[in-house]
Amino acid sequence: MSTPLVTVICLSYNQKRFVREAVESVINQSYSPLQLVVVDDASTDGSQDTITQLKVQYPQLEVLLLKENVGNCRAFNKGLTLAKGQYLIDLAADDVLLADRVRIGVEALEEAGEGFGVHFSDAIIIDEEGKFLKNHSDNFPHNTIPQGDVYREIIQRYFICPPTVMFTRTVIEKLGGYDESLSYEDFDFWIRSSRFFKYCYSEDVLLKKRMVRNAQSTGQFKVFSKHSISTYKVCEKILSLNKSREEQMALTRRIRYEIKLNLRLVNFQIVLWYLKLLRRNKSMTYS
Repeated sequence: MSTPLVTVICLSYNQKRFVREAVESVINQSYSPLQLVVVDDASTDGSQDTITQLKVQYPQLEVLLLKENVGNCRAFNKGLTLAKGQYLIDLAADDVLLADRVRIGVEALEEAGEGFGVHFSDAIIIDEEGKFLKNHSDNFPHNTIPQGDVYREIIQRYFICPPTVMFTRTVIEKLGGYDESLSYEDFDFWIRSSRFFKYCYSEDVLLKKRMVRNAQSTGQFKVFSKHSISTYKVCEKILSLNKSREEQMALTRRIRYEIKLNLRLVNFQIVLWYLKLLRRNKSMTYS
């Protein structure tokens, strides 16, 4: 098997408690060669001091210490300008790669062949102190996880543990990086990439995902949050990307789910947007 360069972009924002463990989980990978780019999005908790110390300890680190908070998507894109790898991983500074994560991901994508651009896996869910809570597969069993063309499934249901994703440079170049108008990247990346590339899945546990109070990932469940608005924008993209009646029905199911969620959150304006989008979706015709 060839050993192409893999770039890990580690994004940090007020994660001083965890950033060292995240960085060292990359340093200690069983695979090489690796490029590690650490981007701090103008943290206010001393994270940048810790990252500076890590740079001294590990001179191979490439570090971007932003002076202004620009948000997750734009911060990643800034790191992307330094990326040289054929494969890439977006690692949050509160998550931890297990030692074989990169090796197994490269092997899976190399073996999957033409058309495959994204790899994902099972994960351990841990608390803030690093204690085991459960496996992602406890809620999403291996035999329910689709592979190959997963576009329609991604529209209508959640099954990917976000930080387990690894992708080829070709994928991120096709997408033009993350959409900086959005407050979070996962759903948009999955939708746009799966429209053009196939996904492969490994049952191996390859990462520890940390559940942190007040983390960005919880933002979508707050009243009129930026995350809720971003999800709506992605649903608009789905409408423009769909090519079949089956995908149209998947979007209908997604919109109905989002309407119910936003009604519970009293996001009435967003509900109105979805109702209009539902009508537009129903008016589409596919051969």
